[in-house]
Amino acid sequence: MRTRTHRRTPRRRLVTSSLAAFAVAVCIGVIGVDRSRATPDPTDAESVSVADQTGPPQDDFASAFAYSLAHPTASPTGANDFTCRPGAAHPRPVVLVHGTLENRYDNWASLAPKLKEAGYCVFALNHGGSSGPLLGTEDMAASARQLADFIDRVRAATGAAKVDLVGHSQGGMMPRHYLKHLGGAAKVDKLIALTPSNHGTTFSGLGLLALVIPGGNAVLGAGCKACSQQLIGSDFLKDLNTGAETDPGVTYTVITTRYDEVVTPYTSAYLDAAPNVTNIKLQDVCPAEFTDHVAISYNDVATRLVFNALDPAHAQRPTC
Repeated sequence: MRTRTHRRTPRRRLVTSSLAAFAVAVCIGVIGVDRSRATPDPTDAESVSVADQTGPPQDDFASAFAYSLAHPTASPTGANDFTCRPGAAHPRPVVLVHGTLENRYDNWASLAPKLKEAGYCVFALNHGGSSGPLLGTEDMAASARQLADFIDRVRAATGAAKVDLVGHSQGGMMPRHYLKHLGGAAKVDKLIALTPSNHGTTFSGLGLLALVIPGGNAVLGAGCKACSQQLIGSDFLKDLNTGAETDPGVTYTVITTRYDEVVTPYTSAYLDAAPNVTNIKLQDVCPAEFTDHVAISYNDVATRLVFNALDPAHAQRPTC
């Protein structure tokens, strides 16, 4: 089902986002958040193979977030089948990395099943927290180590020498720490990042993210180390961006939107120009595209750009 976010005016987009947030807030009141359920080890195949841990496909973030309230450890459809063996058409597994105040399900409930249907082996981890659904809040260096362990498990299970990474927001930036400091460049072929916080954001951007995601303000107020690490000028970002921003052995694709209200300014998502770097603004592809930060992983144009980056030989022009 097409989200048709590209047909919305900016005013309609803001109204729709507010209504979606309200709907999720209602779901919190009705369902409640079970914070007593610990998130299972994402590298444990048994912990992600239980039937009730696989959630249905979703067409929008609000619906996926509402589902994750009652199922905080769920995996998206198509992800975390550790018996999957990559075929010749798609020889590298795809590892999906969620953003701040998100989780593997609400971030990837649309993209994961589409990748699986296209023949990819798909995996998604939870990181940066011990209980859902608001994850990705802890020290990003520790999250990068979780990512490293998860990728090693995926490589061992699938027999693949390398993986491709697709990340959203923090999940598009934090893997660069893994590539730079944890030996990840030898294990990753592509990093495709949706609205990544590569050069940080303003506090107002993080504040709006916390406002849009119900419960986010409480988490932000209680102390979100990953949030402070994503502020422009943080020590984490200074270290990450000192010297070359990219590794010559990895191909990087950044996909952003001028209507990103969380990573502000939106141009801070871009990586320095290099032969192995492609920076794409959605509006340069489809000028009437109005999707924002949270919705981009559910956007049809962005999804097509992800598929094109994963498999350039079979790239297709997005439908605007």
